[in-house]
Amino acid sequence: MDRASSPSQAPHRAGFACFVGRPNAGKSTLTNALVGTKVAITSNRPQTTRHTVRGIVHRPDAQLVLVDTPGLHKPRTLLGERLNDVVRTTWAEVDVIGFCLPADQKIGPGDRFIAGELAAIRKTPKVAIVTKTDLVDSRALAAQLLAVQKLGQELGIEWQEIIPVSATGGSQVSLVADLLVGLLPESPPLYPEGELTDEPEQVMVAELIREAALEGVRDELPHSIAVVVEEMLPREDRPADKPLLDIHANLYIERPSQKGIIIGPKGARLKEVGVKSRKHIEALLGTPVYLDLHVKVAKDWQRDPKQLRRLGF
Repeated sequence: MDRASSPSQAPHRAGFACFVGRPNAGKSTLTNALVGTKVAITSNRPQTTRHTVRGIVHRPDAQLVLVDTPGLHKPRTLLGERLNDVVRTTWAEVDVIGFCLPADQKIGPGDRFIAGELAAIRKTPKVAIVTKTDLVDSRALAAQLLAVQKLGQELGIEWQEIIPVSATGGSQVSLVADLLVGLLPESPPLYPEGELTDEPEQVMVAELIREAALEGVRDELPHSIAVVVEEMLPREDRPADKPLLDIHANLYIERPSQKGIIIGPKGARLKEVGVKSRKHIEALLGTPVYLDLHVKVAKDWQRDPKQLRRLGF
């Protein structure tokens, strides 16, 4: 039965949404909760998302494509400036923007900076999402919701909705999806059923390795790690029922002194990074993996245009 002859059926919607917010505002965690699988890198360190990882939410009535941009911040390096350009371009192209503000932190200069940038983008509808509600009591949450409303009024932003959510607790996640879907244009699906992300697999594998490498390292390292997957090849001469994928990857840091931090005493830390990321990579690709990791120094790569290009930025 075609759609035209079934007036009771709501039209199918499809389009792009992106979450913005200062680093560590819960954007990636919310993306993963909505998609129901791990697609965006999550870390409790600021500034960990570098690629526009798209998560795709498939529903009978809609398809919501989530574009996860890097956190917008005042740039200190060339890399920072490039990341900010990526953010603004993305905002202008999506159908709806979700502004994430954590419930457990007062609205600060970082939030105001982003809200000011958002106010300049007139056409795109905006939803304010107060994240991490599981970390506060109801009084603190009510105060934060009011503060977000006031922020919009001060800057002339008309929030389509202000919604509290806990992505880790699963509270209100489907309501966020409903609200975002309601703001999408009528359209057939943009991606085939079953696809969860359009990131090339190598990029996702590199992100999983980078995430494992970030866990538990000292504060000076988050920006200084880049991961490049040099090759991913099926091991030859394996029986069909026992495949093995060989993955060779390099972890690049900026200074020789950082090498010891990543490798750890007697190589223990690097080994742990390999074990952790391999588990996630095998789950992602659905095949056993042999992971070969090497740590290399690329001096001050964040400030060098040639090296930025080589490392994929």
